[in-house]
Amino acid sequence: MSETALIDKVVPRSDIIKCTARIGAEVRNIKLSGDLPDHTFAAINSLLLEHKVIFFRNQAHLDDAEQERFALRFGTLVPPLLGAAEGTTSILDIDSACGGVRADAWHIDASCVDAYPKVLVLRGVVIPPVGGDTVWSNTAAAYDDLPPTLQRLADDLWAVHSSAFDFAVAVRPSQADKNRHEKFLARTMFETEHPVVRVHPETGERALVLGCYVTRFVDISKYDGQRLFDLFEAHIAAPENTVRWSWKQGDVAIWDNRATMHYAVRDYGDERRVVRRASINGEVPVSVDGRCSVAKVKVVKEPPANFA
Repeated sequence: MSETALIDKVVPRSDIIKCTARIGAEVRNIKLSGDLPDHTFAAINSLLLEHKVIFFRNQAHLDDAEQERFALRFGTLVPPLLGAAEGTTSILDIDSACGGVRADAWHIDASCVDAYPKVLVLRGVVIPPVGGDTVWSNTAAAYDDLPPTLQRLADDLWAVHSSAFDFAVAVRPSQADKNRHEKFLARTMFETEHPVVRVHPETGERALVLGCYVTRFVDISKYDGQRLFDLFEAHIAAPENTVRWSWKQGDVAIWDNRATMHYAVRDYGDERRVVRRASINGEVPVSVDGRCSVAKVKVVKEPPANFA
């Protein structure tokens, strides 16, 4: 059975609402759980590969444990470096009230490691009354939009992604954010050389690999590298390649971290925002000429006694 026929059989087309022409779809009338039939999960995975990010409303039945069980269907889960939510091994609690993970800059989750997560499952727990949206970009569409000459240039470029990115400039943190990030760097350091263009292992698409973890391009001066970075990022952030999701409590977003970048908009003032994320282990990226990403630095120490 073809993927299209499988999706049509399991999920009626009337229950798949495209958000934009290039990225994003809301999937209705599916109750997510770790016990979904194999054919239903296969349809979900096909929709994810097609739309890059898919959304499910009204999933308030999920708790941390069931979110973890569902995420396991995609593969091996990655324990978060900042510590898992109580009672789980892989759920990261992102709570704005705790000076937690900031994501208000375009990024690929954990791109500072070599085999960064392939899929992320994010659940809305506490949603502010106004603001707090997340924006995703289709980085395969961004690559396709480049003129052939710029595609060839991007194909040849490699970039260094580091956990020691310029946090203060990138995300305008509070002092609590700065303190937490300094503690994070005190125990963890990752640096990886990735191709600027990776070949998707399931679809064969070419997608740009950039974001705020990039510190420099290999064999390119900082001056020229910044202009190249800005040029390619402008295509990634082009409105035509993006979708913006307005969260409600109980929503679940699932995205392909190999073909997207995202940006969590911090426009909710002092209101609290809590989302919980499960990460699925990914593959080492492969460039268009068959070379693999290379981890240059990997240091993980025991956390300080006051790390929280």
